[in-house]
Amino acid sequence: MRTDLFSCFPLRVARVHEVHGPGSFGFAAVSAASSEGTVLWVREAWCPEAVTPAGLAPFFDPGRVLLASSQNQTDSLAVAEEALKAGAVACVVIEITQPLGLREGRRLQLAAKAGHTTGLCITPEGMGSNASESRWHAAPVFDAAGGDSTFMRWEIKKNKTGTIGAWHVRWSPETHRLHVVSPVGERPGLAGAAG
Repeated sequence: MRTDLFSCFPLRVARVHEVHGPGSFGFAAVSAASSEGTVLWVREAWCPEAVTPAGLAPFFDPGRVLLASSQNQTDSLAVAEEALKAGAVACVVIEITQPLGLREGRRLQLAAKAGHTTGLCITPEGMGSNASESRWHAAPVFDAAGGDSTFMRWEIKKNKTGTIGAWHVRWSPETHRLHVVSPVGERPGLAGAAG
């Protein structure tokens, strides 16, 4: 079933969502860009890959991001829960390294609802929680014509509001907008933009 991407993106506020796949950091950056206000990005200090404010600059003003490093996933979850509950930031992105149980997922959902804050967990595939509002898979798409590194395929695998589908999207760093583009050989019926 294919439906309009913009009925489920930007991500629903006051809920926690999940993304996995090789394009998950790009998805998280676009999600953070679509929020208005400060973004808290939580990760464990030992993780070899790190998001940097300069790396987020094509998506939004890096002055909007706060980076938090924790000792372990338990500490990361505690930081994310408190930030979601406080409502002092617009978006909380948390990198998950171990399976996320229903209990932890539910606690994050309750905190997001209390603080009216959007949460996004970047998870390894199969390690998410059944409590998530939506679950996405994000992957880069090779663009033979132009070599565009912002071309991605987003698929929503789970959505408690019912909308599921897959879309090819391209982020425009110049306009800070997300564009839906038709894959080669398909009708251009899903074109649109959000930002």
